[in-house]
Amino acid sequence: MPDDTIDHPFGGFDPDIIEALRTAHASTPLHQLLDLRFVVSDDKVIVEMPVAPGAFNASGNLHGGAIATLIDVASGSAAARAGRFKPGENTLVTADLHVRYLGRPKGTVVRAEAQVMRAGRQLIVVECRVTDDLGHTIAFADFSSMLVPLREPLPQSAGDARNPDL
Repeated sequence: MPDDTIDHPFGGFDPDIIEALRTAHASTPLHQLLDLRFVVSDDKVIVEMPVAPGAFNASGNLHGGAIATLIDVASGSAAARAGRFKPGENTLVTADLHVRYLGRPKGTVVRAEAQVMRAGRQLIVVECRVTDDLGHTIAFADFSSMLVPLREPLPQSAGDARNPDL
């Protein structure tokens, strides 16, 4: 991994918390599949993803869901840096994500740059732009997350689809 990449962008937290966040990010199967990588930046969160077959749709283009995931990770991380997020005490959930897909990448890497527009007590609004490594704009997104009390994770079993545990 190059020197300018890190596992997680949270510089203001205790080292034990940062390590727990790194571990959680690295162990998320979707993040592994998409090979998401954080890049160091002081004023925004930047996450890169290779344009690779594991993220392609049936027509051989970068899947919109992969781009949305890239945006969600970058924007959620930016929100966590700016708000009252305290790992182990509360959590951030995506409240809204609006993606405008503007074109397909022509390069080999896409990069999401997320910047907080406003951080309130519970709602944090983020703007995110996705470009490829040749400078082409791929997507633009509005994102908001909400700070909520810590919840138990969803059960790992498939459960009964007729009775979802929301």
